[in-house]
Amino acid sequence: MVKANLTVISNFIFLGFTHYPKVKVIIFVLCLLMYLITLLGNIILISITVLDSYLHKPMYFFLSNLSFLDIWYTSSALTPMLANFVSGKNTISFSGCAVQMYLSLAMGSTECVLLSMMAYDRYVAICNPLRYAIIMNKSVCVQIAAGSWVTGCLTALVETMSVLHQSLCGNSIINHFTCEILAVLKLVCVDTSRVQLIMLVISVLLLPMPMLLICISYAFILSNILRISSVDGKRKAFSTCAAHLTVVVLFYGTALSMYLKPSAIDSQEIDKFIALVYAGLTPMLNPIIYSLRNKEVKTAVKKLLIRNSLCAFLIPSSK
Repeated sequence: MVKANLTVISNFIFLGFTHYPKVKVIIFVLCLLMYLITLLGNIILISITVLDSYLHKPMYFFLSNLSFLDIWYTSSALTPMLANFVSGKNTISFSGCAVQMYLSLAMGSTECVLLSMMAYDRYVAICNPLRYAIIMNKSVCVQIAAGSWVTGCLTALVETMSVLHQSLCGNSIINHFTCEILAVLKLVCVDTSRVQLIMLVISVLLLPMPMLLICISYAFILSNILRISSVDGKRKAFSTCAAHLTVVVLFYGTALSMYLKPSAIDSQEIDKFIALVYAGLTPMLNPIIYSLRNKEVKTAVKKLLIRNSLCAFLIPSSK
């Protein structure tokens, strides 16, 4: 048996997008814009959901959870890359890499479960409106949200521990812009079949199964929409469903292509751009698609702006 040359690694080096020097600045600007829009959109959504009592409904409760985790998800993936680009340092400590990997996996896994629960919520609201308040009561909503977070955090912990407990061969160069689990796994010099099996089982549970639940929920929703007599009502409902499904396909589609592809396929360069889609683009689109196009949210934003404008006008006047 040949012993691997094992060394203790204290720091990792990111290759990032060094293979694309001509477009590196463009990628940085696009990532910065995605991050800022994600922060702004999700912070606005959380704020108006908390401040406007009319939005204290199950749908907006789940959307607030989605916004909160999207802020953390994007921050864990994009912030280190943006900071490294500005500072010129492409290194991260072993512990920093472990934290980054765990946060990205935890937020991404939680989102996989939460999106399917949100689709179920919409199914109950549209297909069973008379019993909606009973089925989706406050206790059930809290349990669903808590279950999504616990599932995501526990599965992420299992995956992170299983990879970082493997022996590394001294190669500390990660061909990625973040501590993405598949990129770090390529640094392992021992048999990884057990780790890959664990990741496969978790990926199947968190990707195709929730996506199947979403598809079933929207199939029932669409069949219910077809019964609407109003042409304008049908058009609006189809437009909303199409927008929701577009985000779902983007998120699950890119994640599926990453985590359930054959192990023989080596596409690390493509994986970097795929990671930008599910870690940067979809968190940016979520508040726009799910909320800011929503009439109730628009009304709440207007009310909040009017209230703030009145306060700003009356306070100086009183002085």
